[in-house]
Amino acid sequence: APKAPVAISLAPAGARPAWRQKDHTQKQFVFEKPSEVERRVPEAGVIDKPGVYELSKGPTGISRIHLIPGFVDSEQADWMFEQLLQDIPWGQRTHIRQEVSFEEPRLTSWYGELPYTYSRITMEPNPNWHPLLTMLKERIEELTGYTFNSLLCNLYRNEKDSVDWHSDDEPSLGKNPVIASLSFGATRTFEMRKKPSPEEDGDYTYVERLRIPLDHGTLLIMEGATQEDWQHRVPKEYHSRDERINLTFRIIYPEPDGVWK
Repeated sequence: APKAPVAISLAPAGARPAWRQKDHTQKQFVFEKPSEVERRVPEAGVIDKPGVYELSKGPTGISRIHLIPGFVDSEQADWMFEQLLQDIPWGQRTHIRQEVSFEEPRLTSWYGELPYTYSRITMEPNPNWHPLLTMLKERIEELTGYTFNSLLCNLYRNEKDSVDWHSDDEPSLGKNPVIASLSFGATRTFEMRKKPSPEEDGDYTYVERLRIPLDHGTLLIMEGATQEDWQHRVPKEYHSRDERINLTFRIIYPEPDGVWK
C-alpha cells in the first residue's frame, strides 16, 4: 500500500511554528451568559407650555391636545370662579364599579338638552344654562371652531377629591370626540397615560405618561384619537389644595334605547 504523504516543515530547526509566533492571549474567547435587558418604567413627561401637542399616532389616528394657559385672564377668572361656585347646583352622585357603590369624590352638575350616562350614572337633561356658562361656551367655540351642546361641571373641594383613570369614550360622544376642559381655582395636576398595546395584556406599567398642571383660567382641548388611545385622571394630592372648578364642554349625540353604558 502507498505510504501517506508526510508534511515537510520549512521552518529552521528549533523555530516556533508560524501560528505560535504571535501572542494570542488578548484574543482569548471567554463565554459570558448574555444579560437580560432591563426594562425600565418610563419617567412621566411634563407639558406646561402653551401649544399644540401630538401625543401619538396609530391606526386609530392622531391623538392631539391643545394647551392654552390664561385663556381667561386672572382678574376675570377670579369673579367667574366665585359666581360658578355659588350658582351651579352642585350635587354628589353615587358611583358604581364592579357592583360596589360609593359616593363620587367630587361634586358635579350637568347642562344640556340630552342626558349623559357614564359608569352607570345618568345625568338628566338640563337645558337651563347659566348665562356665564353660555358665554364661556361661545368663547371656546369661537376659538376652536367646534360647536358644543353639553357641559359636565366638576367641583374638587380639596386635595382629597379626585377622578380616577378613564377615557371619555361613551357611545353618546361619538367617534373621536372633542373635549374642551376649562379650569378655575386651585391648580391640580391632570395626568394622562397611553393605553397599552394588545401584547401588554392590559398592563399599564411601561406605558407613556404625561403630567399637565392646569392653572386658574387654563383651557385644555383634547381631540382626535385621544379618548380611544389614552386615559386621564385628576389624582388625590398629599398637600392641601383649595377648591377647583373644571368645566368640560362636549358634543352629545342621541342614542337608541338600550345602549347606554
